[in-house]
Amino acid sequence: MPSSARSVARDAEANTAFRVAARAGYVANGILHLLIGGLVLAVGFGAAEDTDQTGAFRAVAALPLGAVALGALALGLVALGCWHLLQAVAPRGLSGWKRLAWVAAEAPQGVVFIVIGVISASVALGARPHAEQAAEDASEVALTLPIGGFILGTVGLAVAGVGIGFGWMGLRRSFHSKVRLPDGVGGHVLSALGVVGFLAKGVALVVVGVLLVIAAVRIEPDTAGGLDGAVSALIALPAGPFLALLVGLGFLGYGVFTVFRARYARLDA
Repeated sequence: MPSSARSVARDAEANTAFRVAARAGYVANGILHLLIGGLVLAVGFGAAEDTDQTGAFRAVAALPLGAVALGALALGLVALGCWHLLQAVAPRGLSGWKRLAWVAAEAPQGVVFIVIGVISASVALGARPHAEQAAEDASEVALTLPIGGFILGTVGLAVAGVGIGFGWMGLRRSFHSKVRLPDGVGGHVLSALGVVGFLAKGVALVVVGVLLVIAAVRIEPDTAGGLDGAVSALIALPAGPFLALLVGLGFLGYGVFTVFRARYARLDA
């Protein structure tokens, strides 16, 4: 990448207002995971709710001043997405495969946060999207292609791989490199919340990936889905409601960790 582009990215990265916006983005992401965790817990207790991001946004939209809250979430999530994209452009002291690995880790996160932020803004403006149906529709379109099954299966394996990565980060506590945890009991509590949260998110993503692979193998787009489908698949298992409760609590833990990450995140490339 041209050094001029990296220089511009680093200048933007050093901007105080943008760094504050990025920290606000962590708060927005934490709130989103708290909402999802609450919805997963509700489903575990028998409620009929959508447990994905769009379900969380629709729940917020139903509240007084919900549109305003969604607008604030959208701004924070987009800011966090832009921050990750800058991180992909501006890393220092990396070259070759290490740089490629860094870009592969940061750039997709940036795109995902921006997309989720746009969805939040669309719900604030009156749209009522359903991520689960959208995932099934996209899978159906993919399966009509000559190599659609291969594409969908590859996406499923990639999603499952990301889930395994989240779980590994939780077990190894490698997320510590992303934050400056406080000393004492507070730091230990935040670390424990991070472990639980990363594991729970990893489990959910692995299930999503497995569902996509099954849909590809069986040529059944209805089997594919997002987080909502993953929670439904968990509940269908023996002791499923209990597993859903554990995942819901994990998402709550991840949400609390991410809110505090806004204070303690390392914002240097």
